[in-house]
Amino acid sequence: MEIKKVMVVGAGQMGSGIAQVCAQAGYQVLLNDVKEESLARGFSIIEKNLSRQVSKEKIREDEKVLILSRLEKSSSLQDAEQVDIVIEAAVENMEIKTKIFGELDQFAPSHAILASNTSSLPITEIAAATSRPEKVIGMHFMNPVPVMKLVEIIRGLATDDEVYQAVEVMTNTLKKVPVEVNDFPGFVSNRILMPMINEAIYTLYEGVATKEAIDEVMKLGMNHPMGPLTLADFIGLDTCLYIMETLHDGFGDDKYRPCPLLRKYVKAGWLGKKTGRGFYNYQ
Repeated sequence: MEIKKVMVVGAGQMGSGIAQVCAQAGYQVLLNDVKEESLARGFSIIEKNLSRQVSKEKIREDEKVLILSRLEKSSSLQDAEQVDIVIEAAVENMEIKTKIFGELDQFAPSHAILASNTSSLPITEIAAATSRPEKVIGMHFMNPVPVMKLVEIIRGLATDDEVYQAVEVMTNTLKKVPVEVNDFPGFVSNRILMPMINEAIYTLYEGVATKEAIDEVMKLGMNHPMGPLTLADFIGLDTCLYIMETLHDGFGDDKYRPCPLLRKYVKAGWLGKKTGRGFYNYQ
């Protein structure tokens, strides 16, 4: 199963990053989004990232031009007719993802793999929206995609070994490190990370220490490059809340109950860096 042409669905921060690394690895890439402004922003982010690599002398100007030539805009899921794999990077919402996968199943050729960049939702449930659950798999990239090396590859209940191997080969071609994970809520990364962030928020909520002190303890005492509250702001507090709710619903265990302060900030629209305010002020 050889992968030559890729479609990435969703031109946000994750989708544009995935499209960039695929184009850099030599794949022809369709970057798809329903909103024209999102596509324009996604392409602008990719161009800025590549220009930064040129200025740092990591790539040459002619290499940048070649990478950009491999990228094409798409506003219709019907364009999946041309590809060997689709990597979905839409919003972290099961209803939206299953709708996308149902449509992709109609348009993508029978050999095409359908992958989701979901950070916490069950691959088996996403696969059930298609007539090819054996060709559905999770490819969970880390943010920012061009920098971070890890890709969690998640097998659904029906995922074929051949599909897993093709995705593993592709991940290596992207110069990423594939790690095989089974289909449980939050997989490995977010099952461990999000409860830690949630506990840090509880520590602030209960007045144990200031936000700065909590972050300093984890940076200096535990050798984390970034404190958990700063990291939550970077991820997006709405995303943190959604993943905690997925863990809470999936396991039915109160240890995954989202902190009330997290809910309050999300309701206030304080979502972190992307809105200019979260636990810290970025304006």
